[in-house]
Amino acid sequence: MSVDAANALLRWYDSNRRLLPWRAAPGAAANPYHVWLSEIMLQQTTVAAVRPYFEAFTARWPTVQTLAAAPEEEVMAAWAGLGYYARARNLIACARTVSAIGAFPDSEEALRALPGVGRYTAAAIAAIAFGRRAVVVDANVERVVARLYAVETPLPAARTEIYALTDAMTPKRRSGDFAQAMMDLGATICTPRDPACIACPVSGACCSLPTGTQTRYPRKRAKTPRPHRQAIAYWLEDDGHVLLVRRPKRGLLGGMLGFPTGSWTRQPETGEGAPTPADWSDAGSVEHVFTHFSLSIRLLCAKGRTTERSEGDIWWPASRLDEAGLPTLFAKLARRGTAWRSIA
Repeated sequence: MSVDAANALLRWYDSNRRLLPWRAAPGAAANPYHVWLSEIMLQQTTVAAVRPYFEAFTARWPTVQTLAAAPEEEVMAAWAGLGYYARARNLIACARTVSAIGAFPDSEEALRALPGVGRYTAAAIAAIAFGRRAVVVDANVERVVARLYAVETPLPAARTEIYALTDAMTPKRRSGDFAQAMMDLGATICTPRDPACIACPVSGACCSLPTGTQTRYPRKRAKTPRPHRQAIAYWLEDDGHVLLVRRPKRGLLGGMLGFPTGSWTRQPETGEGAPTPADWSDAGSVEHVFTHFSLSIRLLCAKGRTTERSEGDIWWPASRLDEAGLPTLFAKLARRGTAWRSIA
């Protein structure tokens, strides 16, 4: 991208920037806490999904210090439904690290040393929050650059080439605005399907537009089928309370509350993982898709108590499960359990 094209993009951004709750107003200094929090939340998640979570987090924990001081269970519960729960665990660890050192560091190198902060996130914080020249490449920028230069190498192998091309076009001045302009261009104009090329401020620099091949890029490697797994979960109810367990901190849905389950790797046998022997009723199944596999999980329901209590067991009021901060998978199962208890 030429200097003229980069300037045209920045002029377009000045008039068309998205209004996002984590963005500073034009001419105002960015809040590093807001930039960091939004970037962690936005990893593999849409702006529409993140917006209410960001607003709830910043209302409840307005600074990185208040977030650092929050009990881990409260933060994990507030994150419930946003998915990719390792991000929440890293969020807590990073907040505590930053609080301990006093402030967010302002260099990419130092930012990358923080828990959960990789190359992209460090570059975004350095550029947007601190005005450093940094190369910021997210999925939107990948698509824009792949189309601008008609990059033939499929993703993910093309990422090194796309990074180098983005580096070459990133200006020294206003690199944070340039990064956000590229993101906005990909989100609103250079979209995956039906890009609005007639409205693109840099269409004159696009290599794929003259041949009408914009939607061919970025090229992607053929996807392998996602494995499918099955599991059983258990709704054990006693005196209006249902048994919840806190999952191990490491692993899928780590640290979150949920119903007891058996293994998730093979065809389970009825009773596997059950919290107690009981006359279990089948309340149906739900489907859920994780990054690397899909899951069918059947809910079995019964009334009774466990014979042995584990440290992570919680008897939660069944009528207030919406306050438990259950991740999406277990929230789906909770609806099945609620329907069962209404006729049991």
